[in-house]
Amino acid sequence: MPVRPAAQTVDDLRRLLRVRAPERVAQAHIAADRALPGVEIAPGLRLIETRFPREPVPHAFCAAFDRRDAPIATSDLLFFDTETTGLAGGTGTRAFMIGAAQWCAAGLHLRQWLITTLSAERDLLAAFAGAVSPDAVLVSYNGKSYDAPLLATRYRLARMTNPLAGRDHVDLLYPTRRRWRGRWENCRLATIERRALGIVREDDLPGSEAPAAWLGYLRGGSARNLRRVADHNRQDLVSLSVLLATLAGERSG
Repeated sequence: MPVRPAAQTVDDLRRLLRVRAPERVAQAHIAADRALPGVEIAPGLRLIETRFPREPVPHAFCAAFDRRDAPIATSDLLFFDTETTGLAGGTGTRAFMIGAAQWCAAGLHLRQWLITTLSAERDLLAAFAGAVSPDAVLVSYNGKSYDAPLLATRYRLARMTNPLAGRDHVDLLYPTRRRWRGRWENCRLATIERRALGIVREDDLPGSEAPAAWLGYLRGGSARNLRRVADHNRQDLVSLSVLLATLAGERSG
C-alpha cells in the first residue's frame, strides 16, 4: 500500500484538516499608536497633571445645598472619580484610573493616575492615598455608592489602609436630584452638564466603553480610546467643580 507523504508545513496541516488559518495582524499597525499622556512615575503607573486657570473662588463654600450648617473650606475639597474595569462593582472590578482635583491659587489642579499593567495597582492606590490630606472633604458624583466602596475593596485586598475611610464626603448626586429631579429626563452627570451647566462634550467616550479601551491597550492595541478615557475622566472632574459652585450659589444654574 503506498504511503502518502507527510505534511511538510503548518499550512499543509491546516489544509488537510480544513482549519482556517488565523488572520495575520500587522504588528507595525498595532504598535503605531501606543502613546499615552503624562509621565511614568513607577513601573506601569503614569501621572497626568493638568492645571486649568479659573476665576477666583471663595475661601469657603456655603454647604446648605448638602444640608450642612457650616461652610466647607475650599482648600479642603478633593474632587475624585474613577475609571474601572466594569460597572457592576464587586471584588473582580478594579480601578485602572483615579482622578483627583483641587482648587489652588492658580486655578484647578488635576492629577490622574493610570496603570498600564495589572501589577501596578498597588502603586496606584498608594499614589492616590498620598493625595488625600487629613482635612480632605471628598466630592464625587455617586461616589458614595460606587467609587468609594470599590476603592475600599481594592485597598482591603491589597492590605493597605483605606484613605477614604471616615472622611467627610459630599456626593453631588443627591443635592442634584433634589434640585433638578423631574425637570429633565434624568440626573446623569452628562445630562446635568448639558442642561444646567452649559457644558457640551466633544468626541466623548462613554464610560461604559472605558473597560474595553483599557483592556484593548493592555492586549497591545491602540492607545487612542484610552486617551479618550483620560479626557472623559478629566472633564468629569472639571464638571464636579463647576457643579459644586453652581449648587452653592456661586454660579447661576
